[in-house]
Order: sequence, then structure tokens, then C-alpha cells
Amino acid sequence: MKYYLIAGEASGDLHGSLLMKELKNQDANAQFRFWGGELMQQHGGVLVRHYRDLAFMGFVEVLGNLRTILRNINDCKKDIQAFEPDVIIYIDYPGFNFRIMKWARIKGYRNHYYISPQIWAWKENRIKSIKRDVDEMYVILPFEKEFYEQKHQFPVHFVGHPLIDSITQRSKVDHEKFLEEHHLDDRPIVALLPGSRKQEIKNMLQVMLRMTDEFPDYLFVIAGAPGQEKSFYDTFLKKKNVHLIMNRTYDLLSLSHAALVTSGTATLETGLFKVPQVVCYKGSTISYHIAKRIIKLDYISLVNLIMDRPVVKELIQNEFNKKNLKSELQQLLDSEQRNRIFTDYYNLEKKLGGVGASEKTAQLIYKSIEPSEDDE
Repeated sequence: MKYYLIAGEASGDLHGSLLMKELKNQDANAQFRFWGGELMQQHGGVLVRHYRDLAFMGFVEVLGNLRTILRNINDCKKDIQAFEPDVIIYIDYPGFNFRIMKWARIKGYRNHYYISPQIWAWKENRIKSIKRDVDEMYVILPFEKEFYEQKHQFPVHFVGHPLIDSITQRSKVDHEKFLEEHHLDDRPIVALLPGSRKQEIKNMLQVMLRMTDEFPDYLFVIAGAPGQEKSFYDTFLKKKNVHLIMNRTYDLLSLSHAALVTSGTATLETGLFKVPQVVCYKGSTISYHIAKRIIKLDYISLVNLIMDRPVVKELIQNEFNKKNLKSELQQLLDSEQRNRIFTDYYNLEKKLGGVGASEKTAQLIYKSIEPSEDDE
């Protein structure tokens, strides 16, 4: 079978790679063509466009790059027609994917959506497009099944969260060897996960790095984003007690004592590694005020959204400053606070449904497109 996958972010590249691995187990003749990154590329097929070339963040930046975005959409349509896939698999990234799937439905392609766009947070009217254009939807958060089926009468498959697969399958890291390899001493590590886009990383590290002088008994280590060059981080390494480790985020989290994390998938990854964290976010003033008016959620981190209560502290926009961050980080280092967070993290993992999300999704996709005997 021929599979066309579209992932527009680092997290989508990760989820897409796990899915491709399982699709190959289901279908020995699987052919892949995809928009994604290095992780997906490891499973063969053709990388059409890298997600780092698609990462436009915020309302203002999107408007400024509209011509490029429209050209990418047009190129994607042409590439799909040339490949003639048996199924198109969309991985989150709704702004781009919704345009493609509307066109693809008209052209007669099968549309399967893996990792639901967060329409429960904003743009809920996108349910009309989903009902019209999506053949099968695979959701990874427990409350999404109720949202789709009870509120909108649209059947979906809850498959569990693929991050559990990713974390479970990883090899254990040798602590001493890791420290030696990256020239780190034996002080406890505070991991800094500032995001994956240049604009985002600059905004977040500007405040995060102000903690290095406040906590000299801890090592501060930046998790370099897979879509960025190492040289991009050079300017941030001029401060004392700051280190950079590229493409080893899971190994870093597995050894970290605490973390400062930009809102997004990384908050859930940090939770699943049982690392106490402060969730941070600061965007442009214009983008923030627009988002505040249209996004109706009590929380921004996946940990708190899934648990439906404030398990981890969120510092958003003006609250994300040196004074607040210092106070919250200090609390994370308190043993009583840490014990509460660990208990909540274990309950979080239970709610996510355990291992096997990628395998379940691959089985469902292949079963739905596998030719019947009547078709042969």
C-alpha cells in the first residue's frame, strides 16, 4: 500500500515515525512519501518537505509568510496526485492539513487523521470540516473521545498516547557516561525545554536563563530542538553554568531533577518522565491577546488539561518573569512538593491508556484500506 503522511512539527515527526514503524509491521509492502523530519526519514520512503520549513508561529508571522504557505499547499497537492496514495494520514497541524484534506476528499482520496487538532480548545466550528472530509479519526487524549462522540456525534478511535510508546521503547542511558560525554559535573540538572521554533526559543530562553545565577548548585542544560542547528544556540551559551545537548531530550529528562518547559507536547513528555516542571509561555503581545479572546481553556499544558486540575504551575505571558520563575522553581526543589507531583504524574500515565497507541492506529488504518477478496 502507498501511504502519504503530513506532519508539520517536531512532535508530529516523532508520532509519524512510530506510526510508520508499525505500518511496516502490518504491511510489508508499505511505501511512504511524507512531510516531516529525520525521525520519519529513518523508516524509509521519501521526505518531500522538512517541518522546519513549515514552522510559522503566531497570527502575525503566518500573515507575513502567507505566500510561502500557499505555495507549500499547492506543491503538496501536486505531489499527492503524482504519488496516488491509498491513504493520506494527517498528523495534527490543522492550518495546513485542513486545506489539503478538503481538496483530497473532492479528488477521492481516503483521509485519515491521526492526533486530533485541538478543536476543543479553539475553532470548534472545524468539526464541520472534519465530519465532511475525514474518513477515520484517531484521538490520543481520553477526553477527546467524549468530545467528538457525545458532543458532536462523530465516531472516533481512542488509541492512547504514542509518547508512552516512545518513552517505553527507548534505551536506558548510562548516567556517568552521559555526564562525561557532555562535560557535565555531578550537580543536579535543571532541564530547559524552550520549544522548537527560533522565535519561540529566543523568547523563552531570555527568561529561563536568568535562573542560572539564582541556583548555582544546579546545572542548567538546554535541550536543543531537532529542527535547529547547534550554532543557533551559541549566543545563549555565553552565560555561566549553561550547557547545550542536541537531540538527546529523552536522555536529558531521564536524568533531570527539575525542568522549565515551554507549553506544548514537551510538558507531557516531561510529566511522563516524572520530572517536576514549571510550564512557561510567552508570545507576541498581539498574538497573545488574539489567542486569549478565542481560546477557552482553563489550562495551557497537556498535563493539567488531561488531569483537569493544576498539577503543574503555568506561567503565561506577563506572569512569566524572573521573580515568579525563581519562586516556582524553588518550590519544585522542595521534597514535599515533589512527592505530590510524582503521585499526580503516575495517575496521569494511567489516564493515557498505556502502551500500544502506534500499533493500534497502524492496525486500524491497514484494516480499513486493505483490499477485500472481492476487490482482488
